Order: sequence, then C-alpha cells, then structure tokens
Amino acid sequence: MDRAVSRAPLVALFGPTGAGQTALACALADRLSCRLISCDAFQVYRGLDAATAKPEGDERRHAWALIDWVEPDDPVDLARWVAAAEAELETAWREGTIPVVVGGTVMYLRGLLKGVVPATPADRRLRARLEALETRRGAAFLHRVLGRLDPDLARRVAPADLKRIVRGLEVRLATGRPLSALQAGGWKGPDRWPAVVRIGLDLPREELDALLDRRVVRFFERGLVEEVTRLRDERGLDARSNAMRAICYSETLAFLEGRSAARTLDELIALVQRQTRRYARRQRTWFRRETPALRLDPRSGDALDRAVEAIRLAEASGTGGSFPRDSR
Repeated sequence: MDRAVSRAPLVALFGPTGAGQTALACALADRLSCRLISCDAFQVYRGLDAATAKPEGDERRHAWALIDWVEPDDPVDLARWVAAAEAELETAWREGTIPVVVGGTVMYLRGLLKGVVPATPADRRLRARLEALETRRGAAFLHRVLGRLDPDLARRVAPADLKRIVRGLEVRLATGRPLSALQAGGWKGPDRWPAVVRIGLDLPREELDALLDRRVVRFFERGLVEEVTRLRDERGLDARSNAMRAICYSETLAFLEGRSAARTLDELIALVQRQTRRYARRQRTWFRRETPALRLDPRSGDALDRAVEAIRLAEASGTGGSFPRDSR
C-alpha cells in the first residue's frame, strides 16, 4: 500500500467500552464522507450478538467494516486483523473517503498504527504442557505465573483470557524475554501513516460504571445465556476458542459448565459487571498512552464539532493533530 499518496487522514476513535464511540462515529459519518471500521476483537464474529455491543438499529445507517466478518470458530489474531484493516484503509482512500477506526481493542489499534511485532514461532509441545497445566490448576493459576514472569503483560490480560496467558508464558519460557517487552519495542516510534487523528472519549468513572452495570443487565435480557449455550452445543466452541474469550462470554460459559464461583444467575451478572468495570479501567489506562489525542467528553454539546474540526485540519495540513495533553 502506498501510504504517501493518501491525503485523507486516518481517524482513530477510541475509549473505554461504553463511552460512546459508536454514536460519535455515526455522527461523524453523517457530517463527513467516512468509512467506518470496527476495531473490536469480538465484533468480528458472526453469532456473537447478545453482548458484543455491535452497532444496531439506527447505528447501521452507515456500513461498518470488520463486523460479522468471520464465523465464531474461525480464530482471528492481531496480524490477521491488521491485514484486513489495512485493506479497508486502502479501500477508503481509493474511494476518497476518510477511514475511521472505531473501538476499544488497544492491541489491534496499536498494531495498525505502529506495526505488528514479528511473531515468535509457536512451541507446540510447550503450549500443550501449559494447556494441560491449566486443565489441572485453572487459568487463574497460569495468570499468577504470568504475573511473576511478565507482570506488564499480566496487568493487561484478563485472568480468564487463556489464549493470551498461554502465549505470554510460551514466549517468556521459549525466548527468555517478556512478550510485553517485545511488543513495546514494536510499538515505539512514529506512526506508519502520515496523518493520524486520535480522538479519545471518556466519561467520569462513576458514571461509566453505572452505565456498564445497566448494559450488562441488558446483555442477559437479550439472551446471552441462550447464545452461549447455542455456540457451545451447535458450534462446538469451548473455553479455548477465541470467540469465547470475550468478557460476558467466558464467564457465562464457565457458569454453564460449573467452573464459576457464581452459583446463581444474579451472582453471574454481578461477576460480569465487576469484570466489565475492571476492563474499562484497564482500557482507560492503556488509552492514556495514545498521544497526541483530542480528548472529548461525549456528553459535551461541541464534541462532534471539535472532532470534525480536528479532522478537517488534518486534511488541510496532511499531518495528524497536535493537541494539549488533556483537551476536554
């Protein structure tokens, strides 16, 4: 892809889950000629609908790329997603539209903007031993081991995210180097694109927590338990499947299989609410490092105008924005 010939900026619209990225992306597409590209590790899967917060209803008035992209038993990793996102960028620029990358999967966003760290070859025997250990001791035990061997990665990975835990341990044990250090080295330096406009959304912590608690209740009202049961029984998905690593899905599957500390549906909902709030806090920490960025409160009446202005300035200058550290 020839990045130098593209004049339209690449817009990265991010924030903790539930902060309003989808609504602002749609509003931007109402005002500007945009191509909306989801940056979410689980919206890519068809059939994961109850709890992935995919655009719906009026939010579908614009087309969305990389949503319902693959079947739930077809794993997507960082390199594959970045390659697909790059193709969407190329399509946008060829059509003369502005690509707007929307979502909260920070690893995918950084991989797109900075490049994918070359993968360490998988050690199948080591991975098999780690997975067998998980079967005996549980994912939480492996997460504690990861905390000793690669604490930076462990802070970013949920205790139930078995695939990333195993990968982190595999790299550390096979190479002697923490995966977090390898990733940090690959995500330093300039962006790969000449004009990147970062727009970060956030809400006060208490307000976002309350919003997320209500959102989780809606997920269960929409049939999350039934959806997870169907994915397990009809599609053969289990705890090792990429699609089942999503918050809400991993906890619900563990509940259905008797592996959860939650014994009732109310306890399960409370557990998922806690995990979701914690994930949003980790996202907030990660996204503070995305600089320079225009920081917006989506409740503000001028949020859309300020976002449009930043994009227009980037179009005119051919470079990304330069914003104060906190420009809300």
